Amino acid sequence: MFATQCSRTLLRSCLRVQKTSVLSTLGFRNYATEVPLDTSTSVSQSLSRTSTLFKTYKPITPGIRHLRRPLNVHLWEGRPIRELTVALRKKGGRNNSGKITIRHRGGGHRRRIRLVDFVRKEPGPHDVVRIEYDPNRSAHIALIKNRDPSVEGIKKWSYILAPEGLRAGHVVESFKQGIPDGLVPGYTDSKEERVKAATKTVNADGVVETSSASLAVGVLRSLTIKPGNVVPLRLIPPGTIINSVALQPEGRGILVRSAGSFGQVVSHEEGGKYTHVKLQSGEIRKVLQECCATIGKVSNPLWKSRSLGKAGRSRWLGRRPKVRGMAMNRCDHPHGGGRGKSKGNKHPRSIWGWNTKGKRTRKPGPKGPKNSNKMVVHERPRGKEKRAN
Repeated sequence: MFATQCSRTLLRSCLRVQKTSVLSTLGFRNYATEVPLDTSTSVSQSLSRTSTLFKTYKPITPGIRHLRRPLNVHLWEGRPIRELTVALRKKGGRNNSGKITIRHRGGGHRRRIRLVDFVRKEPGPHDVVRIEYDPNRSAHIALIKNRDPSVEGIKKWSYILAPEGLRAGHVVESFKQGIPDGLVPGYTDSKEERVKAATKTVNADGVVETSSASLAVGVLRSLTIKPGNVVPLRLIPPGTIINSVALQPEGRGILVRSAGSFGQVVSHEEGGKYTHVKLQSGEIRKVLQECCATIGKVSNPLWKSRSLGKAGRSRWLGRRPKVRGMAMNRCDHPHGGGRGKSKGNKHPRSIWGWNTKGKRTRKPGPKGPKNSNKMVVHERPRGKEKRAN
């Protein structure tokens, strides 16, 4: 019986190698495929205890007793596109001089970096093929395909940061180069049209008249303000949830990229060139209206509520153990030494002697030095203000 199974396995592998070699000689290459996987008899399903939000397991081992993972049944279970990844070379938290600049880093599973497009310069509609897991970030990524027939090969495909609710089959578009002519009849992407749409005219009866320019802007927003679309801040109405906010008109999105995070457009300066954006920390800052942002909230909002279950999973992620200062000797930490559990009535300090837990080390924003951070309109809440919220 064992020999029969081995022969069947060998035959399947030979047929698989022969099939791939024939396809490669014929010139066929599939960058992305959707193959239904039969996982009805998998061990993970037999041990799982699914719920509405998280996936838990039967406590048959200590490592999975407290393990809790967010349920993401829409994720692609296969591998990423090889051409859109590069190898991750680990440095263990060391700089180019070999000194440790980030402690508690090292080890971990081998990874490949997914080349995520944060610039989104390519205009036109892109089809969302699938949503994938990215081991290098907390959020999920989406594989999109360009509809432009002139683009060939691997340039047709790209990864983007997936907003919440984006699924396979949806269509996303980038308006970073501006609104194309003819998208909305009667609308041209110019400053004069935007001023005309913002002005309100009142007739002799005291009724506010709606101009055709404002109607065109309303139709434009209904076409562009969709999750996953990249739109300049000047075209995003106040109150819209955004992510991947850029700080330069031609730059990449660098703010609000963590799982479950989002920003919000507060207001546009009248006659000015800045838009007020509220960040996840509560800080309100000015951003150039020509900068772009992605509509929607970042995916995987339940990531912060997960539980790794055991210390080994932290080591798989490349996190080394952290030792408390009170457990060290006096020569190694300000809290070390002494007899019993004591840190000598010292204020909490770091290993280098810096004050922690409440001591401000800088004054950003308007309260700081001149022009230290002049783009900050309102600082993030701290202390009593933060506890009141």
